[in-house]
Amino acid sequence: MSTTTPESVPSVEELEAQERRLVFRRFTHDDAWALGSLLVELARERRAPVAIDIHRAGQQLFHAALPGSTPDNDAWIARKRRVVERYGAASYLVGARFRAKGSTFEDSSRLDPDVYAAHGGSFPVRVEDVGVVGAVTVSGLPQLQDHRLVVEALERFLKG
Repeated sequence: MSTTTPESVPSVEELEAQERRLVFRRFTHDDAWALGSLLVELARERRAPVAIDIHRAGQQLFHAALPGSTPDNDAWIARKRRVVERYGAASYLVGARFRAKGSTFEDSSRLDPDVYAAHGGSFPVRVEDVGVVGAVTVSGLPQLQDHRLVVEALERFLKG
């Protein structure tokens, strides 16, 4: 008899540590292509029905929609990315901060939930000595899995 344990949810501190660790020295068009391609490879290995998007300074540098993804995933990507752009933090972290205060993003942010979504899957592209210049976003899995897929790809990419 096998038992499954619920997936552990990272703390606000763990999420903040990810952001401090996952910083680029620079972020070019070629970097966006390589990171996006890595995400596609990881998603294909898992048969994940996701859409993947990378934006920098208001420009879409990479987009892929894998089998099983839908136009709804693109709408979620836009909503999650707007949270990163507004708060300068991962969409999952922003939601976790509201939950840690005993509320929700939807109830307390005063932002339109049709425009902003503090659900996991969008992570800031942060450049050393510059700050947040864009976002890498995945949509199609449960929000924690979206977040973890992006983090895994960033960790692999930044290791070189």
